[in-house]
Amino acid sequence: MNLFRLVKRDTITSMHHTFIRVIAILIAFGLSSLLLVFTKSDPIQAFYNLLIEPFQYRSGPIEIIKLTTSLTVISLGIGFAFKMKFWNIGAEGQILLGAIGAMVVARSLPTMSAVGLLPLMLLGSFVFGALWGLLPAFFKAKFGTNETLFTLMMNYIALNIVKTLESGPWKDPKSFQNTITPLPDNARIPSLFSEIPWSLLNAGFGIAIVLTAFAYYYINHTKSGYELSVVGESESTARYAGMNVFAIVMRTMIISAGICGIAGFIQVAGNNSTLSSGVAGGLGFTAIITTWLSKLNMFMIPVVSFIFAIIAIGKDGLITIGIPSAAADAIQGIILFCVLGCEFFIRYKIVLIKKSDEFISKVRGAA
Repeated sequence: MNLFRLVKRDTITSMHHTFIRVIAILIAFGLSSLLLVFTKSDPIQAFYNLLIEPFQYRSGPIEIIKLTTSLTVISLGIGFAFKMKFWNIGAEGQILLGAIGAMVVARSLPTMSAVGLLPLMLLGSFVFGALWGLLPAFFKAKFGTNETLFTLMMNYIALNIVKTLESGPWKDPKSFQNTITPLPDNARIPSLFSEIPWSLLNAGFGIAIVLTAFAYYYINHTKSGYELSVVGESESTARYAGMNVFAIVMRTMIISAGICGIAGFIQVAGNNSTLSSGVAGGLGFTAIITTWLSKLNMFMIPVVSFIFAIIAIGKDGLITIGIPSAAADAIQGIILFCVLGCEFFIRYKIVLIKKSDEFISKVRGAA
């Protein structure tokens, strides 16, 4: 006997929306506290280390801003595709190809000044990332292939391309390991302020701000942005309105994958100073979560990325007070699960089934 059923909400007030989110956060902290008590840890101290301590030491804010910058750029790129309901799971590969593009330019023009070289590296990363995203876009638009599997599989191809470069043509002759020669100073992203280390506030942070403004304006205030939204809602409607769906899909994926490629430029010219197989570091998959949590609101993406970065960096602080790394990962997972889960209850509500409703359903079934 069914006791309840799920009903999609027609509308929800902002107060009710906020209430559901607050309850989800409280449940997350409650479940995490139970886990901490089970591991014989102090929940208050643990949450302090998770959320506050990252700002107490010098490297904490640096790492948070680095991670926020990368997640913001990648999430913006994914957001373009998701807005069109093109499920781009290939950001990892697009980051790697963007990093390769930046390295190709840097290695081809080793003596050029930073003023001319860095913009060309950024352009190269965009082009390589965009080209990597065009292949699944073409097959999706032309033959209706599954873009989720297509983009996912291309991640592994990109990874093996980088590994080939590490052990082959780009291998550092001075290293006994499979590593690529580090970039020279003229190919590294400079600080916005000389007295602040680049990693705290570098030009990559500025790129993220510019891309956020561009993404918001493009999607909300241009004809192309309107078209990709219409294609996302209904391809049939878009075709009926005379829109070129093939061109829209290709154009949007150029932007989506190209922006993810720019994240590769930020990684190699800033965070890592070279290309490696770990340059993406799972950020492409993490950005899917931040993109989804932001509900494809381009101005919310940096905010969500910042909050996620705090939790991700603060997780290491849990290990320093004796909490097992597995428990620290579990706490992060619990928080994300509850925050993501509350979206379900924002869209749907649980309704108890009355006896009269059950009787009517049985009568209808018998008829």
